[in-house]
Amino acid sequence: MRILLAEDDAKLGNLIKRMLEKAEVQVDWVTQGDTAIEYAIHSPYDVIVLDWMMPVKTGIEVCDHLRKGGYQGSILMLTAKDDVVDRVLGLDTGADDYLVKPFEFVELLARLRALSRRSSTKLKEDIVQLGDLILNRSSRSVQFKETEVQLTSREFQLLDLLVQNKGQVVPREVILDRVWGLESDVSPNNLDAYVRLLRRKINLPEGDVVIQNVRGVGFKLEAHHVC
Repeated sequence: MRILLAEDDAKLGNLIKRMLEKAEVQVDWVTQGDTAIEYAIHSPYDVIVLDWMMPVKTGIEVCDHLRKGGYQGSILMLTAKDDVVDRVLGLDTGADDYLVKPFEFVELLARLRALSRRSSTKLKEDIVQLGDLILNRSSRSVQFKETEVQLTSREFQLLDLLVQNKGQVVPREVILDRVWGLESDVSPNNLDAYVRLLRRKINLPEGDVVIQNVRGVGFKLEAHHVC
């Protein structure tokens, strides 16, 4: 199960993340509503957990934004607001469930599992083929024209993120956060170097699979003749 946790309380967010990881749940943790939207758009999650009160955009605003944009995945709202009118507002905005703070971790985990089973989020395919390029997420391997390409863990994550968002521009900030993490000191120049090396390693054929540099924004993978 893969969860996006949006919680601006550092102590609570860190605690939830650690407890979920102990339960073998994969967790991406962000502290702002606008960042939660970026993550939700560019990565698949079984459930998104939104704190009601967050800076920049509240959990309610994030939920409303995602639903109006057609997001179909499960959303759980966390809040200290326990009035009926608040619960109704959260559900009417598009949340699938609502958990009032303080809560027991076992209840949170049970609700996440239930939402994950009901989630309509399409699971990522284990194997994706783009022309002569084959990416296998289970074995974390890449083949080009039946020859295995040796990629580092970071290079594989970078390629996988671009493949997940084929045809869409992935902002540099999102790539740096998703591949290297918020605390990384990787610079934009380092990212450019990684992309150049990745292009060379997978020996992209002309016109078949192309990693485009969208100036001032990020990168986009375009694939033609996809199998």
